[in-house]
Amino acid sequence: MSAKANILAKLRNSLAGTTPIADEFDESLLTQPWTYAPEQRIARLRQLMEAVHTEIHLTSAAGWPALLEQLLHDRQLPSLLMAPNTSHGQKLLAHWAGREDLPRLKAYDRPIEEWKAELFDDTPASLTGTLGAIAATGSLILWPTREEPRLMSLVPPVHFALLKASEIHDNFYEVQRKQRWAEGMPTNALLVSGPSKTADIEQVLAYGAHGPKDLVVLILEDA
Repeated sequence: MSAKANILAKLRNSLAGTTPIADEFDESLLTQPWTYAPEQRIARLRQLMEAVHTEIHLTSAAGWPALLEQLLHDRQLPSLLMAPNTSHGQKLLAHWAGREDLPRLKAYDRPIEEWKAELFDDTPASLTGTLGAIAATGSLILWPTREEPRLMSLVPPVHFALLKASEIHDNFYEVQRKQRWAEGMPTNALLVSGPSKTADIEQVLAYGAHGPKDLVVLILEDA
C-alpha cells in the first residue's frame, strides 16, 4: 500500500462509529444581504467598478461596435486584438468590413511562441467577452477559452470587455448555482473588478503594473 493510500485509509477508519454533524447551512446568509432589484444591478456594478478606475459605457447589442470604434479613435489606438471566431468577433469584423480608416484588427490565431514579442510590445488593446458580472462586488467574470486565452485580457494595456446587462447577477453564490460551476470549471476562472494596480512601500498606487492599465466595460442594455 502506498503512503497516500495508507493515509486515506487511516482517515476513513477514524470516522468509524461517529455520527455526521447535521448540515445547517443557511443559504440566505450568502444571498439576502447581497440581493438587488433588477433595475439596481447596473448602478451597483457601475458604482463599485468606477470607484477603482474602471471606465463604464452603456450601449446596445446593435450599437457597441460603433461605440468601440469611437473609443479606439479617442485613445488613438492603432490596433485591437480580438477573437474572430466568437459571435462578437464576427459582429466586429462586419462593422470593420471595407473600411481602411479604422484600427487594424488582430486575431489571436497562433501559438504564443510565434508572436510573443508582438503581443507584448505592439498590441495596445484587446476586446473580450465576459461570462457575466457580480453586482455585490462590482466584478466581471472572465472565463478564458481557446478563442479568447487569458493573455488577451492580461497583456494589452487597454482591455475592452463586453457585458450583457441581463448577465449581471446579484452575488457570487448565485453565479455558481445558475451557471453550475460545480459541474466543471476551466483552469483559470477570473473575477476582475478594475485595471491592474499595485502600491510600493510609500503607498503610491500605480496602475498597469501586472496587467491592463485601463479596463473599459461596454454594458449591452438590450442584450
